Amino acid sequence: MFNITKKSMQWGEETLTLETGKVARQADGSVIATLGETSVMANVTYAKQPKPGMDFFPLTVHYQEKYYAAGKVPGGFFKREARPTEKETLTARLIDRPIRPLFVPGFKNETLVMCTVLSHDLVNDPDMVAMIAASAALTISGAPFMGPIAGCRVGYEDGDYVLNPTIDDMHQLRNNAEQRLDLVVAGTKDAVMMVESEAYELSEAEMLGAVNFAHEQIQPVIDLIIELAEEAAKEPFDFTPPDYADLYAAVKAAGEEKVRAAYAIRDKQERTTAVAAAKEAIIEALTEEQREDANLGSALKKLESTVLRGDVVKNGTRIDGRALDEVRDIVSEVGLLPRTHGSALFTRGETQALVVTTLGTGDDEQMIDALTGTYKSPFLLHYNFPPYSVGEAGRVGPPGRREIGHGKLAWRALQAVLPAATDFPYTIRLVSEITESNGSSSMATVCGSSLAMMDAGVPLKAPVAGVAMGLVLEDDGAYAVLTDILGDEDHLGDMDFKVAGTENGITSLQMDIKVAGITPEIMEKALAQAKAGRLHILGEMSKALTEGRTEFSEHAPRIETMTVPTDKIREVIGSGGKVIREIVEVSGAKVDINDDGVIKIASPNAEAIKKAHDMIYAIVAEPEEGAIYKGTVVKIVDFGAFVNFFGKRDGLVHVSQIENRRLNHPSDVLKEGQEVWVKLLGFDDRGKVRLAMKMVDQETGEELPEEPRKKKGDDDE
Repeated sequence: MFNITKKSMQWGEETLTLETGKVARQADGSVIATLGETSVMANVTYAKQPKPGMDFFPLTVHYQEKYYAAGKVPGGFFKREARPTEKETLTARLIDRPIRPLFVPGFKNETLVMCTVLSHDLVNDPDMVAMIAASAALTISGAPFMGPIAGCRVGYEDGDYVLNPTIDDMHQLRNNAEQRLDLVVAGTKDAVMMVESEAYELSEAEMLGAVNFAHEQIQPVIDLIIELAEEAAKEPFDFTPPDYADLYAAVKAAGEEKVRAAYAIRDKQERTTAVAAAKEAIIEALTEEQREDANLGSALKKLESTVLRGDVVKNGTRIDGRALDEVRDIVSEVGLLPRTHGSALFTRGETQALVVTTLGTGDDEQMIDALTGTYKSPFLLHYNFPPYSVGEAGRVGPPGRREIGHGKLAWRALQAVLPAATDFPYTIRLVSEITESNGSSSMATVCGSSLAMMDAGVPLKAPVAGVAMGLVLEDDGAYAVLTDILGDEDHLGDMDFKVAGTENGITSLQMDIKVAGITPEIMEKALAQAKAGRLHILGEMSKALTEGRTEFSEHAPRIETMTVPTDKIREVIGSGGKVIREIVEVSGAKVDINDDGVIKIASPNAEAIKKAHDMIYAIVAEPEEGAIYKGTVVKIVDFGAFVNFFGKRDGLVHVSQIENRRLNHPSDVLKEGQEVWVKLLGFDDRGKVRLAMKMVDQETGEELPEEPRKKKGDDDE
């Protein structure tokens, strides 16, 4: 009934297995990949006819994490998986980016890649397993896919690269001093196709070494996929790329000079209008048959690409007249918005980000429900890309995959410089509004976010800047690396290579390739050129701010932290939360306590914070022997007086310890409700508190010297 093919290998610390032929047999390609006890099923289907009118490849990648994979039931009212989580969206992008360029040019058939996590051992992250499964399923599907690819994760500990570090090692990397890198690399046998990373000020050489290490480690996985395909692959789909050489020749003859003249215009809006007019003129000059050709869009795009790319490589000439390694003019401003906690406007050429920082309390942390468990994140970054930023009128809806991906890239870039939660106990939310865009709005977000946080008083370890690099690689091997690329250079170029970091090193690296990979030589040149660009941008940013302000906005909350013993947490909270509610009501401050005994007290009012702090301290602290406290007489008896002196703690002042003279009865000098100063003498054999008044000056609360005590006692007698 089943025609099963199964291949396995030892990969790092775990066994990697690929299996096909048993499940989802109606899909064009189906593979279940297992690493350790983490299993992901990838299914590939593609239409056998191209979609009419398509001028791009309609590829869709989905990645789904099923809660049953980790033995969990989903939360929420419906108790089933709903809209994709941020992790699912980002993983789908990770898989899409390296496989999309490897389909045969001209293939416009609708294609679906669907990855489903079936089992999760909570040790091996399923994202890389999903990428391998997707590559294997595509390779055996018969689709015109020029793979296979493979991917892996790389850590960096004590100067050594680590293959596929565990989830625990990578979780909340900022709090793990031993780990300095979370790098994902995908590539083919010959070249790297995609890089995504979160790093902690690694040098260019260390990052390049990590990428090369990853490329070496995926080679046996690629060989395993090929072994599987040799036994299980379907017949290749009968696809011949469309030949539109004659149409392209006609398009080129009709309008090459018009397109070249349009791309000589430096202003983006004027250039866009001129390019559109040039295309219309070309179409008007064609025959009716040529206008109806389905490949007309591809021919026009090829002409644009040829004009732009040829000038860059042959003449070193860019659209806006800059040198290959030149960054556009930069203006940095901070403190624009009066009511926000911090704000910045970062403008680089025709790209602009308005970034706002909001400081919150523990209640504002983001709760993240993942297969690995529920945890809180005190750092949020949200990126918005409205249509007006590119001069368009379009639909506005929830954030798409691109916005989520760009926001996460900026989030990763800033992680390395955030202060420790114990030093800065605030929840930080950044919102980047892209108000103009012409190339690398994600890197503008990094720069603007760094400035906005410093404007809010966040004590960053160092400012962070980012720059986007581009590449034009010709068939003869000639190439040009471009610094701070424009939108058109990104659209018509071969690489989008984003690098963010401080003066000391790289904090994030993202690379996407549109051709069959790049060589280490090109990557090394791009990293060196990116470093020079990054340092220049940091210099321009420093004209606005170089470090966090020392004063917060008057509208920002103040937060103080204190730590109590874990066995005292129950006392602070009280039965049913009664005690902590009373603290909040009486003090007027917000109080948040975690399982480790760390308490955050927040309020714009310093007196409210102090009041809450004192109330909590009175509950959890132990009275200190020999210390002097102010208390209140709560009960008078024949042998002394009981004084409430430390929170709710009472102690006895024996009649002999009230004054340095004999008293007939404590009520001779004391009455209930009276405030007195007492010294804690210690505890008796039964743990009862022993207090004294006679050695303390009742006016000042200061302890009396030994001699005056005796003299005063003699006089009284």
